[in-house]
Amino acid sequence: MGKIVLLDDLTINKIAAGEVIERPASVVKEMVENSIDAGAKNITVEIKNGGISLIKITDDGCGIAEDDMEIAFERHATSKIRQADDLETIKTMGFRGEALASVAAIANVEMISKRLEDETGHKIIVEGGKILEKTEIGAPVRNNNNC
Repeated sequence: MGKIVLLDDLTINKIAAGEVIERPASVVKEMVENSIDAGAKNITVEIKNGGISLIKITDDGCGIAEDDMEIAFERHATSKIRQADDLETIKTMGFRGEALASVAAIANVEMISKRLEDETGHKIIVEGGKILEKTEIGAPVRNNNNC
């Protein structure tokens, strides 16, 4: 019997996370870049215990549609490009679709989003790359009219 095996998704995502997320500061960098790419004018970063206990990013960007929240945690899921030619004209900070998947592979993640056109907000909880909860939630409109 051969020695080569295909890795399971959780192991693959943890390896990828190690390439993207080296320490809590890497999480902050990736998430703040996502906020900037979403058109945020105001970004708040809260950190507890050096980022070990909590990293919370709040922004007034355009938000994520409820239908996109789940897929946003998949590897290589991105709103920035559709095909290889798009790589020539990319003008955003991030585009690979690795940040959320990498963070969710190594941390417990809660995302709350409410777009200006949505009546309610939506929350998703992801742990170890698995979606545990997806619910409707009250959320303030934080939009800056940049969307």
